[in-house]
Amino acid sequence: MTSAAHTLDPYTAKAENTNISAQEKIKDLHEIVKAVQAGMLTTRSPSGHLHSRAMIPVAPSSDSQTSLLFFANKASHKFDEIENDAHVNVSFSDPKTTSWASYVLPSTSSCMNFLANLHATSLPLSDLVLISLSSWFGDLKDGVHKGDENDPRVSIIEVIPDEIRYWIATKSSITRALEIGINTVTGGVSVPGELRTIDSSEIQLTQGLHKK
Repeated sequence: MTSAAHTLDPYTAKAENTNISAQEKIKDLHEIVKAVQAGMLTTRSPSGHLHSRAMIPVAPSSDSQTSLLFFANKASHKFDEIENDAHVNVSFSDPKTTSWASYVLPSTSSCMNFLANLHATSLPLSDLVLISLSSWFGDLKDGVHKGDENDPRVSIIEVIPDEIRYWIATKSSITRALEIGINTVTGGVSVPGELRTIDSSEIQLTQGLHKK
């Protein structure tokens, strides 16, 4: 980013923190996702329309994980849209702290994996997860589509991002209010948090680490 751009966008220039380790960035990212729980998965239809829906990711299996895993119904339109255009976005926003996170995928299908059968994964399936699956998918009473781990509709979407950008609040709401008041008078810029980026090289490194 040029110095002129920094001058015209003083908030970003002041909020960006590039002096932090990848592991620390991932740790704080996990805290945001855990607090928000449901993320918005946005896909593009063949006609170009953007469609978003709330989805709850599976808890990360390691401290270095940067990918997201979602249970999904393979018969839903989202699968057709992802297969048509794998350039998607998953975003999380915490209204309590105003922290947010955005996972961006490049337009390459290799970054989106579809696993039709849960037993093909290494995910530990607790009784609670199996009960939840049954309630989400339902039992069609045909002996096949029972809403369990063997139901052919039950799939997993693995989102392997190319870049993750997030903003995390670092100051309390009281401190933020005071800082905004002071900067309104002085003409300064209020920065109650940090803007961070986990780039593709960091993602590739950590993706390899958490799968070992």
